[in-house]
Amino acid sequence: MTYFPKIEDIKAAADIIRKVARVTPLDESIRLSKQFGAHILLKREDLHRVRSYKIRGAFNKMSSLNQEERSHGVVCASAGNHAQGVAFACHHLGINGTIYMPSVTPKQKIEQTRMFGGDKITIVLEGDTFDDSSKAALQFCKETHKTFVHPFDDEKVIEGQGTIGLELLDQVASPIDYVFVAIGGGGLASGLCGVFSTLSPNTKIIGVEPEGAPSMKISIGKGVNTRLEKIDKFIDGAAVQRVGDLTFGICRKHLSDTLAIPEGKVCQTILDLYNRDAIVVEPAGALTISALDTYADEIKGKNVVCIVSGSNNDITRTAEIKERALLYGKLKHYFIVRFPQRPGALKQFVADILGPDDDITHFEYSKKSSKENAPAIVGIELKSPADLAPLIQRMKADNFYGEYLNDKPDLFQYLV
Repeated sequence: MTYFPKIEDIKAAADIIRKVARVTPLDESIRLSKQFGAHILLKREDLHRVRSYKIRGAFNKMSSLNQEERSHGVVCASAGNHAQGVAFACHHLGINGTIYMPSVTPKQKIEQTRMFGGDKITIVLEGDTFDDSSKAALQFCKETHKTFVHPFDDEKVIEGQGTIGLELLDQVASPIDYVFVAIGGGGLASGLCGVFSTLSPNTKIIGVEPEGAPSMKISIGKGVNTRLEKIDKFIDGAAVQRVGDLTFGICRKHLSDTLAIPEGKVCQTILDLYNRDAIVVEPAGALTISALDTYADEIKGKNVVCIVSGSNNDITRTAEIKERALLYGKLKHYFIVRFPQRPGALKQFVADILGPDDDITHFEYSKKSSKENAPAIVGIELKSPADLAPLIQRMKADNFYGEYLNDKPDLFQYLV
């Protein structure tokens, strides 16, 4: 029989989770409401003590274990947020846990996991992706007979995440027209489908994934759960090569739509939330707000909820976030510039080639020969995307132009 979360099980999970997790605020965003002509509400799951909704599913699952299972201990694999939820539950319930995380997991998430779990957990860094870590964790589970606490493809986890839907319906007086939810493996989206399909069937649930890891969208399109061979791991909280079998079965039938949002657009949303709203989110936490543009016409005059799923962001990633946002906005451009090897060439480039609002933000040059021209890698930040064409025209007219690197991803990643 195909699994689908029952309301009574989600309500039971809510009673269990209430011991450790607060009811998170549902705040109106005045800025976004004005921008889209809608009533935009943010469900602030980033305000949990572990700074993401993952505490819900992890604690519900681990609370369901019998005494023998607890004594053997648990294992999980996670890109960070589920790890923190499991670590917290291990410490709170007195269960020993082994937590596998990808080697590329931001240091901040690793340190937070260790802080929440204390001496009840052991952290193992394994592989480059969540899927690599999960494979190693499952093998370890098989060898040690411990319980695997799956981050999304588990009934108790799905029911725990679904408690967000119960809270939402208690927090609003008017019907909710749209709920935008980030999808990594699909546990949260599946839990919400369980609630809204029963208690508010007219609410449309919109799943949002990174453009570089649209595993649910592709799977639904093909009609079969599909493993992606290659993904962009930047939005680590939602970068999954293969969604869950349980979650795929639920989402393909009950999601109204799935969207894939460019990573650069998500980065701009992170910066806007920080600079304009004083809200700190991780990339996965900004996915839902980044998707509103895509539904701008449909949501006018509607009640819309965006789940802000987490805020475990490492400050050391800020430079990369800004860079990706500028590249997406067509404001940052990289060139190979061929400078004549004569005195005053750089001065001429700055004075005559750059526009009045253009700024050099990257410059690599080394004179290695006596050739007439020598190449330099130059990064230029513009005030407007419209300034690019005139800049290239001036570079070509004065024989400075070499190559444009933004549209050559292999060369771009190697050089910059």
